[in-house]
Amino acid sequence: MTSISTSENAEPPAPRRRTVLAAGAGAAALIIGPPGTAAAAAAPGADTATRAPRPGTGWQRYVHGPASRTVRPERVLDPTGDVRHPDALLRPGGAGTVLHRPQPARAPRWPAGTTAEASTTHAGNNGNDGRPRTYDATNAVDGDPDTFWNDDTLGAYPDVLTISLPEARQLSGITVISNSDGVPTAFTVEVWANGAWTTAATVSDNDVIQRAVPFRTALPASRVRITVTAVQDTPHGAFTRINEVWPEPVEPPAPPPAVTVDFGKVVVGYPRIRFTSASGNAPGVRLAFSETLHFLTDRSDFTRSDQSGGAGRGTDQCAVPPQGADWTDHKGFQAGDKIYADGLHGFRYLRISLDALPSDAPAAQPWGTVEIDSVSLDFTAYRGTPATYRGWFLCSDDDLNRYWYGAAYTNELVTDTFRQDDVDPRGAWSASLEGRLVLHDGAKRDRDPYVGDLAVSARTLYLTHDDAAAAARNVLADLADHQRADGWIPPASISGYTLPLFDYPLWWVTCSWDYVLYTGDRAYAARYHPNLVKVLDTWYPSVTDEAGLLSKGLNGTGGYGDYAFRGRTGRVTYYNVLYVQALRDAARLARLLGHASDAARWTRRAEAVTGAINKHLWDADAGAYLDSATGPVRHAQDGNALAVTAGVADAGRAAAALARLDATTRLPYGNAFMDNDTLFDGAAQRVYAFTSYPEIVARFLTGRTDSALDQIRRTYGWMDGHDPGITHWEGVGPGGSLYEDAYTSMAHGWSTGVLPALTHQLLGAVPTSPGYATWQVRPHPGDVAWAQGQLPTPHGPLRVAWENSGRTFHVVLDVPTGTRGTLVLPGEGRRLSVRSGGRTLWDGRHAASDGVGVVDASVTIRGLGPGTHEFTARRDS
Repeated sequence: MTSISTSENAEPPAPRRRTVLAAGAGAAALIIGPPGTAAAAAAPGADTATRAPRPGTGWQRYVHGPASRTVRPERVLDPTGDVRHPDALLRPGGAGTVLHRPQPARAPRWPAGTTAEASTTHAGNNGNDGRPRTYDATNAVDGDPDTFWNDDTLGAYPDVLTISLPEARQLSGITVISNSDGVPTAFTVEVWANGAWTTAATVSDNDVIQRAVPFRTALPASRVRITVTAVQDTPHGAFTRINEVWPEPVEPPAPPPAVTVDFGKVVVGYPRIRFTSASGNAPGVRLAFSETLHFLTDRSDFTRSDQSGGAGRGTDQCAVPPQGADWTDHKGFQAGDKIYADGLHGFRYLRISLDALPSDAPAAQPWGTVEIDSVSLDFTAYRGTPATYRGWFLCSDDDLNRYWYGAAYTNELVTDTFRQDDVDPRGAWSASLEGRLVLHDGAKRDRDPYVGDLAVSARTLYLTHDDAAAAARNVLADLADHQRADGWIPPASISGYTLPLFDYPLWWVTCSWDYVLYTGDRAYAARYHPNLVKVLDTWYPSVTDEAGLLSKGLNGTGGYGDYAFRGRTGRVTYYNVLYVQALRDAARLARLLGHASDAARWTRRAEAVTGAINKHLWDADAGAYLDSATGPVRHAQDGNALAVTAGVADAGRAAAALARLDATTRLPYGNAFMDNDTLFDGAAQRVYAFTSYPEIVARFLTGRTDSALDQIRRTYGWMDGHDPGITHWEGVGPGGSLYEDAYTSMAHGWSTGVLPALTHQLLGAVPTSPGYATWQVRPHPGDVAWAQGQLPTPHGPLRVAWENSGRTFHVVLDVPTGTRGTLVLPGEGRRLSVRSGGRTLWDGRHAASDGVGVVDASVTIRGLGPGTHEFTARRDS
């Protein structure tokens, strides 16, 4: 997301050498060498909060990837209904878990000729699942509980349903059946008897789907009138919904026996259940998945079939044969057009109930007996284990370690093979990606590779599992191959590569530079340079105004969205500072390929846009960049943070902008992405880790390490400490809630920026030219006592370890062959003395060696080639 390059040309390699410094008083000897060497074994192994363990040890215990592709639940939560031996689900091969439910009584029916009418009726549509539906009043008396009457007055009452019988009959009561999208909570029932309406019953505080309503006395009724005065408000709206009314009071049947298993963290793949046996009536089993307990109900927190016209109804179903079955959840129907399963899921909790949809009868019945031997998951994502990690991190702060490996695991969950049945059903499948490893955006949804997400998730991938870097390249190349004729590059394959986003083509540019920077893949750069030229020199000029700024609305882009899908228009700071970053990254790619004129043109344009941003979008009164030059005054995290990391803001503006964000957006669960609610209600309470990442980096880069660490601890501490734990959320809403309720992805790759921030800024190691030919190590220790880590490079691992005791800073670098870099020591140069190998390299005023000096007040040591280097910096008292 942020440009981290400071140089594009690698220095020539030097002979491999080793420089060793005897540690100063109070400093631990941190010696790094290749695994298995004497140097590696020589370091002390005290694994405590204040002393660093032997480099390369201790981090493995934080890895979350499963030990095998078969993942089993860790515990069973409280079962409901008739469930025997629930804990047997954790011990396959013994006595099984038994679910039993008696056959319910047959539903009563209205006599033939019964009709219904309503005060209002919602227009027909494709419902929540894409299937055409009507919501007529007659649905409440048709005997099909899958259809329902839906009024057409959102949040307004009363709503009236009137049922007319062909002739009067004695009624002792009725039953009102609604659905989980919101039940009527208060209603009265009247009957037309003896030529007048008579109140037969009043219901308040209802919270059940099937409500028996007995009358005080039986009445001879020819009509029944139900007047609803309150309903539950749900994400699907506060409407009155009545699926069925029965002409008798029928108490709900025994609740479906259900048991919930907890996998301990979010997992992704194909659920599998081994059924030992079942009764002979084809008992149905329904599965509901959720990433959190809060949204665990009889309906999954998200299912793809709801978006594609499938028959899932929010759960996956199966019918169990008498002999049992080894059932794996794959997409499709079990019998004709009945008993549907959705396939792959991302979840932590799985609720298994003995139940069936009425529409699935008789292929599946909501009663009987089933015995289950075991529950497991066929894990499909990248399986990160200590053996697969090529990069790692460890420091004295256990919380930061957890956040780093939580980010790594989150990203592993979204690194998966692109498969037609598993991806977003809204036109996302593409033959050009089928079977390829990609970086999806989320584990449960959208499961489509978005290039903006790669701005963070690809970096996380490059720093952990270099063998999976193809997942990023596959996405970048595929999107470039689908570039529009006018130069615009699609953000993802969704909607057949047509989703109109304004900012994501710029992320394609910056992500392409990142890919080449980390991997050194010059062939990719050469292959897609024409796409780079077309998007920057054709499409973005078409949306540039007279001031030289991008202006959303030009060239028919008024309806285009961005990463947040919010209606920002005109000159927006975020779009323009991202444009500057993209132009500078493109210039780096052009210089790598020898396209000097392209590089010069894009560099000049970046400078011009920078000037225009500072002239037209800087709010001197607030000391921050405006979100937009038009409309209500507000200041956004994305634009202000990227202005710092892209080099648009000078030191004064950077300090003011970060202070503004601190003063106006600080929350217990991170920093909000807007400083007020003028964009939409709740904007100042919403936190995106995606846009928090550049702010955290900006704080590190401007010397505000304490505030960077504070923001990390609030943002990632909140997510780590709340259900489902470990993984990083798509977004946080008011009060620390899920910002889009159950729809929110709780394992989202774009939220893993804490990992590159800790490696690149806290530990301090970054590549500065393609393939790590050159690099820089610039630690920002803050209150962290020690840190160590390894970065995977095409030349071998780059290892860094440092220890900070306040007055003494000790650092060891192990540099791979074919690379050369620079060390920048923390602290004010004129107050430091630096020693290495028994020599004083810097005494606070003078350098004793070439390549040693003070740059921007920091002691800088250049030209560090292959081998092990060790330095101690002492601060004057």
